[in-house]
Amino acid sequence: MAASSNPITHRKSLIGSPSNFWLHSTRTGFDLTHPSSPSIPTPGSKITIQTTTAPITISPSKSALIIIDMQNFFLSASFGRSRGAGHAACDQLVTQAIPAARKAGIRVIWLNWGLTDEEVSDIPPAVKRAFGFEAVDEDVGLSLDSFAGQENGVGVDKFGKQRFQGGHVLLENGKDGRIYRGLGSACGMVRLEDGSMMDAGRLLMRDTWNAALYPPLDSMFEDGKKLGKSPDVWIHKNRMSGMWGAKTACEEFLEKEGIKALFFTGVNTDQCVGGTFTDAFSKGYDCVLLSDGCGTTSPEFAQHCFEYNAARTFGFCASCEEFKKGVDRIRS
Repeated sequence: MAASSNPITHRKSLIGSPSNFWLHSTRTGFDLTHPSSPSIPTPGSKITIQTTTAPITISPSKSALIIIDMQNFFLSASFGRSRGAGHAACDQLVTQAIPAARKAGIRVIWLNWGLTDEEVSDIPPAVKRAFGFEAVDEDVGLSLDSFAGQENGVGVDKFGKQRFQGGHVLLENGKDGRIYRGLGSACGMVRLEDGSMMDAGRLLMRDTWNAALYPPLDSMFEDGKKLGKSPDVWIHKNRMSGMWGAKTACEEFLEKEGIKALFFTGVNTDQCVGGTFTDAFSKGYDCVLLSDGCGTTSPEFAQHCFEYNAARTFGFCASCEEFKKGVDRIRS
């Protein structure tokens, strides 16, 4: 029996609500440009990007490249950070994703840990534990004052293991023991690549060296914030997620600028990047993970798991190369 010669019937759909919807075509994929009406195209240029599951079309003026926590604390050799997935992600951002975003007029947002004293005092124990804490001898009394840190305290990591005592750093797996003293704790002096010494400041506090961007990206941010149109922005966060709770500074900025489509990069994929990604998804943003633009120190399966769910549940997954290819095909 001869095979059917009937042509494929293509179909289209409207997905979402009257105030927030996508268009879909079985021929062209998902349209994430958010027109005011299904019959009125969004004005301006369009970019179509091939993701791991389907093509998506975005409006550059309604999109942002979000770069999360690419800070000295997480990447610098001065903290014992050897080259890894985060550094490979940095290379992809420098060579492909950031130049492509600049070319298309896509906003670049640097979303980073940057705490105030008030925020440190209000952070819940589960979040503080993730960065270690300080402990005192068993015969020393505890009081509410101990939340500000103890003189001569001992650094304890999130698993309850001692890592820092009396100015002596205890190392494990190449990690610097100073990272286990907790958010807001003094990191002390560190040796830079040129051999000079630098006061790293208090852990992940605003305007400190440890919370500054990793140098290759810092220079790109400095260039980007000088752009006359759609300059780069730096936004502080005070949790793993930059979109947690009722409303954060990041969400306020996105609303003000009318940004809907978010391309996520940074470290760590399954922690701060992933937490921000899933919170943004729950709040109705269009979320795309640029898989090789982010990395994690977790086992490889953690990266694969988040890529899988980003592509099949929370939004879409693409590479920095496909992002760049889409921009190179930009159409008016």
